[in-house]
Amino acid sequence: MKAIQTLGLTKRYGSRLACDQIHLSVTAGEIFGLLGPNGAGKSTLVKMLVGLVRPTAGTARLLGQPFQHVAVRREIGYLPELFRYQAWLTVREVLYFHADLLKKPVTPDIIDQLLAQTGLTGRAADRVKSLSKGLQQRLGLAVALIGRPRLIFLDEPTSALDPVGRYEVGELLKSLRSAGVTIFLNSHLLSDVEKLSDSVALIDQGRVLFQGSLHDAMAGEVTRYRVHIAPLPPPVWETLTARYPVTKESLGSEWVITVNMPRRQMPEFLSWLMEQGAAIYEASATHTSLEEWFLHRLKRGNP
Repeated sequence: MKAIQTLGLTKRYGSRLACDQIHLSVTAGEIFGLLGPNGAGKSTLVKMLVGLVRPTAGTARLLGQPFQHVAVRREIGYLPELFRYQAWLTVREVLYFHADLLKKPVTPDIIDQLLAQTGLTGRAADRVKSLSKGLQQRLGLAVALIGRPRLIFLDEPTSALDPVGRYEVGELLKSLRSAGVTIFLNSHLLSDVEKLSDSVALIDQGRVLFQGSLHDAMAGEVTRYRVHIAPLPPPVWETLTARYPVTKESLGSEWVITVNMPRRQMPEFLSWLMEQGAAIYEASATHTSLEEWFLHRLKRGNP
């Protein structure tokens, strides 16, 4: 089952095209990461899906139903990037207030469970105005979970959290996924997206540049290799630098050459070194991070 399916979703503000024919497909029960630079159209897309912005064209289905139906919105949780709760309310009162808005019965046990899940048990009686930004973000996550949604949209959910908080929220999201909840994650913290997401989409200038699994995203991309060799004669080194994008550092009596190239080109590179009489001690690949992939794809633009 598809938790999210968009068909040509488009939003235009005057002459500016914020989202241009967005086609996305998100499988139920996965963590999906939406990536893109500032102004790419990510927040506009999320706002259309949760019903805060009306699309200019196109449509979508959430949990198998038309996304504008009231019934499906009761199954959705949403944490916006910018949010504000009444400063005079306590943490517990904020949760009860939003439960009333959803018109869903909520028991004290459910509230206590939400407080425990988000690390707010000891702050239930504290007023919002006394909370740090990180604690308010935890409260926002608790509000997003108040209706026990099957689909959750999270816009920058860990941007104000310290490393411990980011880890705890990550573990919570993984436990929700295990329970069958679909999580749509929009975050600039690419390391978090890489750790948590099953699949990703990259958008820029309102268009989708890529959608697929993280494995598919990395496949075929440039990889960084480190090759330990004996020092090369100056003429060989000059020829090497002219042929390949390499750098070197000295490590005792060895050189460590770093080169970025597609995996398929590496055998040719090593063969060339051996033809020049190079003594190769070790060659290893360094994992390409999601951040490196992200920057590389943006430079390539729309394929």
